[in-house]
Amino acid sequence: MISLRAFARSAPRALTRVSSSTLARSQSAFRTSSLLSSKTTTALRPQQASAFSTSLFKRQAAEAGEVDEELSAKLASEIEFEEEVKGEPLPPSIKDFIDNSPFELQDISGKEEVVLTRNYGNEKITVSFSIADLHSYDNEPFDEDNALADEDPAEEGKNQNGRQTENFDEEFDEEAAQGEAPVRCGLNIVIEKPNKGALSIEAVAEDGAIVVENMYYYKDAKLAHAADPEASHAAQSFYPGPPFGTLDEDLQILMERYLEDRGIDQTLAQFIPDYMDVKEEKEYLSWLSNVKGFIDA
Repeated sequence: MISLRAFARSAPRALTRVSSSTLARSQSAFRTSSLLSSKTTTALRPQQASAFSTSLFKRQAAEAGEVDEELSAKLASEIEFEEEVKGEPLPPSIKDFIDNSPFELQDISGKEEVVLTRNYGNEKITVSFSIADLHSYDNEPFDEDNALADEDPAEEGKNQNGRQTENFDEEFDEEAAQGEAPVRCGLNIVIEKPNKGALSIEAVAEDGAIVVENMYYYKDAKLAHAADPEASHAAQSFYPGPPFGTLDEDLQILMERYLEDRGIDQTLAQFIPDYMDVKEEKEYLSWLSNVKGFIDA
């Protein structure tokens, strides 16, 4: 989930990158100028070339050590920040789901995917989702300078349809106060029966609801999981069925009720984005610690 704390975390980084990039260019230009000046002096006094090369090597080695120390200190600062965030209480949706849901949670540290499993009669139900969905949003580049440059002052306050957007800031402030941001979390749902194959359902958790996008049937339940390239390739050879949205409306409604009876409902739709947010923060903190340990070694 793209939490506001994640946005706040990335915003100062962007400014830091700009400042660091500018500083790096200035330092590079200064070093280049100094190097050219030194080369000129060396050309006039070739007997000092060896001393100059040794001095340059020592200076570069010293600068490399300084970068390591600076990087380690920055990582320590990030770890401290994330530890403070980690101390925040879990969203109620997570505790309520874990305490009351029939699903069993499988979350392995260091892995992106989270799996929920349960039995329903003679059915085995698996719901999987991944924090990789977060990265597809977090890594979208945003160039503030270009965005401002492209904006036409005459069109300021209007959207693409020419309508006024005077209340945009107020709406954004309201979302910020609630600590939420729009997010779509992809789900893979597999419902299998012994010797009867499986239903494989692609859905998203969005705005507190489960929205079905595609539904497939496989006679071999292994194809529904497609855990390896061979199984994935074999699954692609079967007729996938029509897009879910093109089915008869009553059929769509009944299918959604079918899923709700199995616990794939609003409660699950609220739990998944919140849990993805917590999972991402935990994995990020672990990543920071591992990188710092490597730098300091």
